[in-house]
Amino acid sequence: MSFPLFRRPGTVVFVDDDADYLDMLAMVLPRHWHLRLHVRPSQCIHELLREPPLWEIDAWNQQVLVDQWRQGKPLIPQILAYWARSGDRYALARVCVVDFSMPGMDGLQVLADISEWQGARALLTGQADEQVAVRAFNRGLIDQFIPKQLPDISRRLIEAVDGMLAAPHPRHSEIWRTTLTPDQHALLQSSGVQQALQEFVASHWVEHIAIGDPFGILGIDDAGSVSWLQLETRDGLHALAELAELEGVDADGLEDIRSGRKLVSLELRQAVGLTGPCELVPAFSPGRDARLLAAQFRIPAEALPNRIQGYRGWLAEQLPRRVQD
Repeated sequence: MSFPLFRRPGTVVFVDDDADYLDMLAMVLPRHWHLRLHVRPSQCIHELLREPPLWEIDAWNQQVLVDQWRQGKPLIPQILAYWARSGDRYALARVCVVDFSMPGMDGLQVLADISEWQGARALLTGQADEQVAVRAFNRGLIDQFIPKQLPDISRRLIEAVDGMLAAPHPRHSEIWRTTLTPDQHALLQSSGVQQALQEFVASHWVEHIAIGDPFGILGIDDAGSVSWLQLETRDGLHALAELAELEGVDADGLEDIRSGRKLVSLELRQAVGLTGPCELVPAFSPGRDARLLAAQFRIPAEALPNRIQGYRGWLAEQLPRRVQD
C-alpha cells in the first residue's frame, strides 16, 4: 500500500436483519470506531445516498485551500483553520459492511443501490453464499468478503475494517498530491520511507495531511493536539542552515543542522506566528533512507488559530451505540 497523503477517521456502517447480531457487534467492536447499525436496509440506503454531496463539499473545501496556496496563501494555517471549522468531518461514512442473506433484499442489492456512495464495501456471508461473494469480489463490487461462520469472526472483521479505513481516499489524496513536487512524491512512496512513515503516523496521529510547501506532514492525535513532521532532504541542509543563521541560531545549532543531527522548522514558525528562540529537534531517517530526514515539532495550543476538537472529544459527544430500527 502506498503512503496515504490524506487520512482521517470515519464512520463504519453495518447492515444486518439480525438485531441481536448488531447488538453483539456494538459490544465487541473497537470503541474508537464510530458505528451506525442498521437493521433495515432501506434506512441505510437512504442515509448513505445523502452523503455523496457532503463528500463533494468536503473535497471542494480542501481544493479551495490548495487553490489559495497557489495564489500565495500558506497551507499550514489554512489546514488548521479547516480542521477547526469542520467538526462533522468524522461523521462521513468510510466503510459499509452488509450481511448477504437478508429477507426481501440481499446484501448485493443493497450495495447496488448505493453505487453513488464511494466508500469501501464488505459483505458478510454464510457458508452457502461464499461463491456469490467471490464472484462479487472478482467483479469489483466489494472490497472484502467475510464468512460469518469463522470461529474468530470478530478479529477477522476488525482486521478487514481497519484495512479499509487505512486505505487512502483517492479524491482527497489527489488534491494534496498536487502540492508535492515529483521528487517529493517519489520520496514519500519509496519502499523504505513509506513503511516508516505509515508506522509513524499510525503511532502518533488519527488524522494527517502531507504537503509539499513546506515539505512535511501535519497531523492531529485523538485528543486534538497538533504536530508537524518536518521533512528535509540532505541536499537542502546547507540552505536550511543559512536561513537558520538569519534567525539567530548559534554556531553549534548550525552545525547540528548541516550534519543532519537536528532540524529547525522555520516555515512552521512563520505560519503559526511562533516567537522566541528557534527550536531545534533531533532528526531521524524514515526507513533509514539516507536521502531524507524528519523531525516532529509540536504546535502549542495557543498558536492555533482556533480550538481544534480531537476525534476522541467528537466521539464522546455522539449518541451511544444502538441499533437503528
